[in-house]
Amino acid sequence: MKTEDIALFHRIVETGSLVEAADLLNLPKSTVSRRLQALENELKVKLFHRQSRAMTLTASGSHFYDKTLAILGDLEQTLVELTDTKAEIGGHLRIVMFPVPELLDIANGIFEFMDHNPELTVELIVSTEPQDMIRNNIDLAFMVEDSFNENEMVAREIINEELHFVASPVYLAKAGTPVLPEELEQHNSILFRYPNGRIFNEVPFGNDMKIAVKGNLCLNSIQLCLEASLTGRGIAFLPIEVTREYVERGELTMLFEDVEPYIGKCFLVYPSRRFISLASQRFIDHMLGALERCNIGKGCGREERLRGSIKSWV
Repeated sequence: MKTEDIALFHRIVETGSLVEAADLLNLPKSTVSRRLQALENELKVKLFHRQSRAMTLTASGSHFYDKTLAILGDLEQTLVELTDTKAEIGGHLRIVMFPVPELLDIANGIFEFMDHNPELTVELIVSTEPQDMIRNNIDLAFMVEDSFNENEMVAREIINEELHFVASPVYLAKAGTPVLPEELEQHNSILFRYPNGRIFNEVPFGNDMKIAVKGNLCLNSIQLCLEASLTGRGIAFLPIEVTREYVERGELTMLFEDVEPYIGKCFLVYPSRRFISLASQRFIDHMLGALERCNIGKGCGREERLRGSIKSWV
C-alpha cells in the first residue's frame, strides 16, 4: 500500500469530489479514480458512497481516514527526525498570503526556500477572501490576527505591525478633528472586513482599549482603504508604513499622535487537524529564520519597495 495513495484518499475526503481532488493535485480524473479503486481493492472495503455530484465516506472509509491521519502524521515526523536538515526536499506547497505591507519580504523568503530546494514546487495565492484550507488543499497561510479560527489552526506569530488612525485634511475640515477616543464613535470610519467574514468595527485605541466605530463604507482591501482615506471618505485605521509618505506630504493627518500605536500581528498558520508535511515543517523553520534575519517587525530598510507594492495589492 503506497502512502501516496493514502494521501490522495485524504484529498478526496477533504474536497468531497474526485474532480476537485484531481484539479488540486493536477492529475487526470481517470488517474485519481483508478488509484482510489486500487486502494479499495487492496483493502477489500468500499471507502466511499459514490454519488453523481459528491462522494461521502462509508463507515469503513471514515474509520480508515481517522486512523491514517495519525499514521501519516507519525510518518512525516519520522522523516523529519531521520532526514538531514540540509538535504533537499521535494513535493508541492500551496500557500495563501494576506496582502500585508511585508508581502515582498515574505515572498522573497519563499523564493529563497525554493532556491535551497529546487525539486519543490510552490503555488502562492494572495487573497483577502475566506479560504477553507482543508477543502482547498492549502498547506500554509500568512494571516493577520482575528482573520482565522484559532480552534482550527496552529498559529506561529511572525510579524508585528504598528497601526494608527489617519484621515485627510479635507475630511477633518468638514467633520472636525477628534480629540478624545470616544469622539471616534461620532465620525465616519472606513470599515474593514476580515477574510473570515468579520467586520473590523471594534477598533483598538492604543494597546489597552477598544472603541466601537461605524461608517458607510466597508472594504476588504488595504489599498482601497488607503484610497478612501485619501479622498476624504472618513477615518481609517492603517499600518503606519502604508501611510507614512502620505502623512509626510500632508495628504493624510495622523490622529492621536500622543497615543502609542497599536501593534497588529501576522501569523503563519496551518490546519490543526491535518498532518504537517516535511516540506511544510522545513518551510516554517526557514521563514521564521528569514524574517528574523530581516528583523521584519522593526523594518528592513526597504520601505520604498514596500510602499511601491501597495498598488499591486488586492
